[in-house]
Amino acid sequence: GPRPMTSTTAVIAISRHGSDLARRLSGSLGDDSTLFLDHRFVGTGDDAVAFDLPVRPVVEKVFDEYRRLVLFMPVGAAVRLLASRLSHKHSDPAVVCVDDAGRFAVSLLSGHSGGADQLAREVASILGSTAVITSASHVIGTLAVDLLGKEFGWRLAASPTVVTRVSAAVINGEPTGIFQSAGETTWWPHGQPLPQNIQAFQSLEALASSSSAAALLITDETIPDSIAALETGGKKVVVYRPRSLVVGMGCRKGVPAEELEQLLVSTFQRHGLALESIGCIATAEIKQHEPGILELADKYVVALRCFGVDELNGMFQGEEGNPPNPPLRKGGEDAVRLVPDPSSAPYRLLGVWGVSEPAALLASGATELLVAKERSARATVAVARMVFG
Repeated sequence: GPRPMTSTTAVIAISRHGSDLARRLSGSLGDDSTLFLDHRFVGTGDDAVAFDLPVRPVVEKVFDEYRRLVLFMPVGAAVRLLASRLSHKHSDPAVVCVDDAGRFAVSLLSGHSGGADQLAREVASILGSTAVITSASHVIGTLAVDLLGKEFGWRLAASPTVVTRVSAAVINGEPTGIFQSAGETTWWPHGQPLPQNIQAFQSLEALASSSSAAALLITDETIPDSIAALETGGKKVVVYRPRSLVVGMGCRKGVPAEELEQLLVSTFQRHGLALESIGCIATAEIKQHEPGILELADKYVVALRCFGVDELNGMFQGEEGNPPNPPLRKGGEDAVRLVPDPSSAPYRLLGVWGVSEPAALLASGATELLVAKERSARATVAVARMVFG
C-alpha cells in the first residue's frame, strides 16, 4: 500500500506522460517521497496514492502536510491551484513544476529559503531536465542576506523590511560592508573573492566611516551604540547572531531553572552578550540530570555538554611534575591558569575544583574565558567563545 507519512516530498501527476516521469522521480527519491497519481494511470506494481480528478483537493492537502512538492503540470495550472494556500515564503513548502515533456524543472515557490531551487536541481538531474531558477542572489552569484549562516544555525536579528532593503542593496551592487567578531568563518566559499560590491572590515569604526550603504554585522555582542552610530550615518544594518557562546554552569542540587536563568541573563547583560548566541550549556557529568539545567537548555534550544571529573580537574594548574596547562583566565600576556580554590565547595561535594569555568573552556576549545566565574547564592556561570577552525 501507500507509504506512511514519513516522507517529506509529494510527487503528483495528472497525465499519462507526467505519471511516467513522476514514477521515475519517485523511484529515485525512494522513501523520501510519496507518489500521487490519477487513478487511471496507476499500474499494478505502483506504490502510489490514487486520486480522482479534480486535483485541487489533493494539492491543497499535500501543501499542508509535506515540506516539498513536485507537480507534473503546467506552471499556470499550479499557480491557480496554490494561490489560495500561499502564506509566507518562510513557512510555505518548496514547490517545483515539471512540464509533461520533462524538459524543465521550474523552482516555483519558496525557492531560496524553502529549498525549491535545490529541489529543482535535484529533479532536473534525475530526469535530465533543465532546472529553471529565478532567485536573484542565485542568478547573479552574490550572497543571500536572509540565508547567511543559516546552515550553522545563525539567527538573523533585523526586521523583514530592513532585510529586504539590505538584500536589494547587495543585489543591486551598492557598496556593502561586513564586520565579523564571532562565529564560523566559512560562510563564504573558501578562497573565493567576495562579490565586488562587498567588503570585509577589520573594525566597526572602519565600517562606520566607509561609504557602505548597508552593513552586515556577525557578532555575539549586544552593541547598541555601534549599531545606532551606523544607522545615524545612514547605513541599513543587519545583525547575525552566530551560536558562538558556551555557558559553563554549576549549581547546587535542585536549584530551579528560574534562578539559573536570572544569573545567566544578568551576567549576559552586564557583559553585553547576546542570549541568541548561546551555542551550548556545559556542566559536569554529575549534573547531567539536574532538572533546572535541563530545563534551561530546553528553553534556549541548545545542547547540554557534560564533562567528567578528570576532564574538569585537568583544566586546573597541575602539581609539580605534571605538564603545565595552557593559560586560561582572560588577561593576554598575564593570563594565569585556573587555580584550584582550596576551600572549594565543589571539591568537598563532588571532587572537582570547579565546574563552570573548566566546562566552558572544554566545550568551546578556547584558551581563555570571556567571562570568569560569576555566582548567585546557589549557582555559578562562566562564558567562553567558541573557537572555529
